[in-house]
Amino acid sequence: MSTSDPLATFIAGLPKAELHVHHVGSASPRIVSELAERHPGTVPSDPDALRRFFEFRDFAHFVEVYLAVVDLVRTPEDIRYLTHEIGREMATGQGLRYAELTCTPYTSVRPHELGKGMPIEAYTEAIEDARVAVERDFGLVLRWIYDIPGEAGLPAADATLAYALDHRTDALVGFGLGGPEIGVPRPQFRPHFDAARAAGLHSVPHAGETTGPETVRHAIDLLGAERIGHGTSSAQDAELLVLLAERGIPLEVCPSSNVATRAVAALDEHPIRAFRDAGVVVTVNSDDPPMFNTTLNREYEVAADLLGLDQAGVAELARTAVRASFAEPDVQSRILGEIDAYAASGSA
Repeated sequence: MSTSDPLATFIAGLPKAELHVHHVGSASPRIVSELAERHPGTVPSDPDALRRFFEFRDFAHFVEVYLAVVDLVRTPEDIRYLTHEIGREMATGQGLRYAELTCTPYTSVRPHELGKGMPIEAYTEAIEDARVAVERDFGLVLRWIYDIPGEAGLPAADATLAYALDHRTDALVGFGLGGPEIGVPRPQFRPHFDAARAAGLHSVPHAGETTGPETVRHAIDLLGAERIGHGTSSAQDAELLVLLAERGIPLEVCPSSNVATRAVAALDEHPIRAFRDAGVVVTVNSDDPPMFNTTLNREYEVAADLLGLDQAGVAELARTAVRASFAEPDVQSRILGEIDAYAASGSA
């Protein structure tokens, strides 16, 4: 879709909320370059070299690259810079009014025990300082989802739960599970999700991205999932689609990410249409946008093409994300009002 296309122009100015976007994974080449200059090593600081560095072969290679960028976030100042600049780019480039950033504090805090990284108190203070500044400077409301890096197993789950419960801020709204799915069974994390939910956190695990629909069922039945990250393989199970639709459990769909990690062979084979046709609630998200050479605006363009949406349909897609969010009622009402006003005007 060309940027001169009226629908692309409409999307660019449309007020939006995003529910599935990773903290470190949102670092653009500009941000990563700055961090790489601070901490010279395996990640190139030249933007062109960075773009080549981000060319993924498969999901395993993506994880390898992602962790290399994670290693650049070593100090509280790195966290503040990363978060503030992500907020700047989200608000000024993508029309975002609200975002739930998935953070993986374990990868920054665990090294502290080995003489590197930072304590959880410093991590929490840094993201909170940046969150307040982002809302003040750009009008973007940020909320946090702490996720377990599944590949690190139960020690990471124990630690992440402790971070969430013992160092909680009002901005922490959800508890998640990310990382590779293959070889990381979901049932082992049930006690952690039970405890998080009992404390009032929402359950938002990744599931069914690189594994089959049984992983999605585990997320629902054992982890109490209120939304599903990706859920791509749900389309393989008609009964599961009925369950998702009947319970109103939204899928956080990330089309370009799914192609980049080879979870889906090509965009025109993406199951988003099957989800829509089955009555499943669908939200559109960017996941790790710079790493997948995309933006939230671009993902809306992709969804509009795959679903055959016009301006009214795209505006409703934006409303769906707001309604599926864990934003406070007044924040939801404000953003929905902005979407309605924008849609009524028909243009930016």
